[in-house]
Amino acid sequence: MEPVTVLVLSLSCLLLLSLWRQSSERSKLPPGPTPLPIIGNFLQIDAKNISQSLTNFSKVYGPVFTLYLGRKPTVVLHGYEAVKEALIDHGEEFAGRGRLPVVEKVTKGLGIAFSNGSRWKEIRHFSLMTLRNLGMGKRTIEDRVQEEAQCLVEELRKTNGSPCDPTFILSCAPCNVICSILFQNRFDYKDQDFLNLIEKMEEIDKILSSPWLQVCNNFPSLIDYCPGSHQIILKNVNYIRSYIVEKIKEHQESLNIANPRDFIDYYLIKQEQEIHNQQSEFTFEHLAITANNLLAAGTETTSTTLRYALLLLLKHPHVTAKVQEEIDRVVGRHRSPCMKDRSHMPYTDAVIHEVQRFIDILPNSLPHEVICDIKFRNYLIPKGTTVITSLSSVLHDSKEFPNPEAFDPGHFLDKNGDFKKSDYFMPFSAGKRICVGEGLARMELFLFLTTILQNFKLKSLVHTKDINITPVANGLASLPPPYKICFIPV
Repeated sequence: MEPVTVLVLSLSCLLLLSLWRQSSERSKLPPGPTPLPIIGNFLQIDAKNISQSLTNFSKVYGPVFTLYLGRKPTVVLHGYEAVKEALIDHGEEFAGRGRLPVVEKVTKGLGIAFSNGSRWKEIRHFSLMTLRNLGMGKRTIEDRVQEEAQCLVEELRKTNGSPCDPTFILSCAPCNVICSILFQNRFDYKDQDFLNLIEKMEEIDKILSSPWLQVCNNFPSLIDYCPGSHQIILKNVNYIRSYIVEKIKEHQESLNIANPRDFIDYYLIKQEQEIHNQQSEFTFEHLAITANNLLAAGTETTSTTLRYALLLLLKHPHVTAKVQEEIDRVVGRHRSPCMKDRSHMPYTDAVIHEVQRFIDILPNSLPHEVICDIKFRNYLIPKGTTVITSLSSVLHDSKEFPNPEAFDPGHFLDKNGDFKKSDYFMPFSAGKRICVGEGLARMELFLFLTTILQNFKLKSLVHTKDINITPVANGLASLPPPYKICFIPV
């Protein structure tokens, strides 16, 4: 038999075997579009707007459906009921972290964001306890945020009301807060090492949200064999890791077990306590990656939300005016805003919630994974299956939020003008994998925004109707378009 004939027959057999296995597997999973061999349903998804693609599929297949992003099945949960049932009612079973191969390449399954099993439980428990010891949710952290808010105001004053791109300034403030928790010290806003760190993190965020990275994460072989922007991620992560490693070494030399100063000190003490445990998860490498996770998460999501918030306030000056009127009435001009003020500022609280709902910063959250076989709504989801939770579908549910595509603080106000909570408010996800820094992020958003609006009027360079608020990317994160703004002192 000719070699070419043998090759054709072999490939045909492999293709038929693949189709048979796929068909057998699909019969037990939730319904979904028919996948093609190897590439699955990827060509049916708009890599520039994955959320909309998932919404379109949900209209055909319902709130729980299956997509093949490559050769493996991914179960998608769309809408509040399905997301809540999985992440809260079956939180333990859905507590695994799904794969993001580009990120896996650098985290190696370590850290708080992308680890699994007992390793994840240990590092999450340790991190939560340590953050509490360092004042998370307490006055000590609030003091730090208030101090940083004043530093932010002073930096904004230096613009003298001239047009500026607020990206870096708004990144410096939350980055300094998380740096003070990790390393005990903050940085000057002109410190070049500090600015380099922020620049690398911003670049990573942009690339992770690009269409090309959605391709790489679904076809991992491209990561090793193709050039592209994913290589910049690897380079930038190594730069940040090297910086953190130097900080850890400095801490090792000056560590006082009786007086831990910051997160790194607490970790090094825990590592020392576990020195005779050969299975200990508290390794040097795990610390470097965990600190990297906290630094990136504590900087990027908050700074992006702040940047988007100011853009929306420029677009809706009547909203800005009402917030500033409430700040004047409750806080005044002679003291800094504090967290106790929030309960007396329902409109401001509603505006911040509406910003987070509207911008939908992580449209599909980070991927989950079921840690065991589970029967879910009469379907069998096998252990290890990746699960995508559409937070966008929850935050834009028209039953809970009338006219969800409009920016309207009234979504979080009752008929009396009091703040109204909503179970559908899930920008930080929900269940076992909810963001560990939620409390800090919410504190920062309130204190930074109110302090800015207490001290400045916001001026746009263009008419409000010409202000573009459409995200420039919404792969992993939803990123606002670039813009310039004038901060006019009041």
